[in-house]
Amino acid sequence: MSHPLLSPLQLRSVSFANRIGVSPMCQYSAHDGFTSDWHLVHLGSRAQGGAGLVIVEASAVVPEGRISSADVGIWKDEHVPGLERIVRFIHSQGARVGIQLAHAGRKGGMAAPFAGERLLTAEEGAWQPVAPSALAFAAHYAEPRALDLDGIAEVVRAFGQAARRALEAGFDFVEIHAAHGYLLHQFFSPLTNKRTDAYGGSFENRTRLALEVTDAVRAEWPAHLPLFVRISATDWVEGGWSADESVELARHFREHDVDLVDVSTGGLVPDARIPVGPGFQVPFASRIRNEAGIATAAVGMITDPAQANAIVAEGQADLVLLARQMLRDPYWGVHAAAALEEQASWPAQYLRAAPGHSPARSAVSRPEQA
Repeated sequence: MSHPLLSPLQLRSVSFANRIGVSPMCQYSAHDGFTSDWHLVHLGSRAQGGAGLVIVEASAVVPEGRISSADVGIWKDEHVPGLERIVRFIHSQGARVGIQLAHAGRKGGMAAPFAGERLLTAEEGAWQPVAPSALAFAAHYAEPRALDLDGIAEVVRAFGQAARRALEAGFDFVEIHAAHGYLLHQFFSPLTNKRTDAYGGSFENRTRLALEVTDAVRAEWPAHLPLFVRISATDWVEGGWSADESVELARHFREHDVDLVDVSTGGLVPDARIPVGPGFQVPFASRIRNEAGIATAAVGMITDPAQANAIVAEGQADLVLLARQMLRDPYWGVHAAAALEEQASWPAQYLRAAPGHSPARSAVSRPEQA
């Protein structure tokens, strides 16, 4: 019998070959939102490496929703062909692929990390970020403009149109990014949402935008395909967004036809004290799964195959998503199968290097030397 980590997962009409996924990780290698050969090779190699699903990095639904000018975008139809190319290759490797729809909110307008953590200059195409309230993330970030009701409606529309483009590109699922201190998370937390209208104050008001976005995405996303949402289950700060609220929000997501909650934490404020350690976020995924009755993905310092298998086996999460470990080892999936003493799914082109493989003799004989 297969280890739980390596067993299939069915969500709506989509079957995932195993429970190993590649988290969305910004590569800061796009130009005007367009993906490049880097994205094809980066994502494609993880599909070759045995992951059952791969998630394309946070992809901005509007230009001002980017973290940096080097972010991937899905705000215009011209982005679709490049994304479709990535989807085709990942499918050819037997994996499923999704894309994370994102808006950075007040954390936008920065230079790519390779250039240091600084604001873009006017010459570099700087823009003013937006947020629920005019509160900057940190002193070296721009003060955002508080969204008015028309601006909020435009955000909702943009997420819906991005989902339409994702469908045209052939993705198997989409994930709404409502974590890590980006726009939707900014609306959740009392630390960043000081509004007094229908989008601020009570839990219902602070979560209103995320549910409107979910409905707009689901209106464009077919009923037979899964929808994920990534959240930060806690801000790790007194008076911020809490785990109790995350459980309640997950119940609402389930009622709005979300299939899986991808459970991370933090990212809202720069001074949070986060007790980082192996699997430190898994208890939040477990609680949401068991109390809200919805599938979850666990993330955060999951590196060992036995550790990942135990998370699924013990019912703490339905998927395990890896980030930095996948950067260290693109073939983590096949290596995990070997570590669990299961048959690994190596690409046919690489079978000659697979442990225990005995290649057949070449059908082409070499002429004897005289």
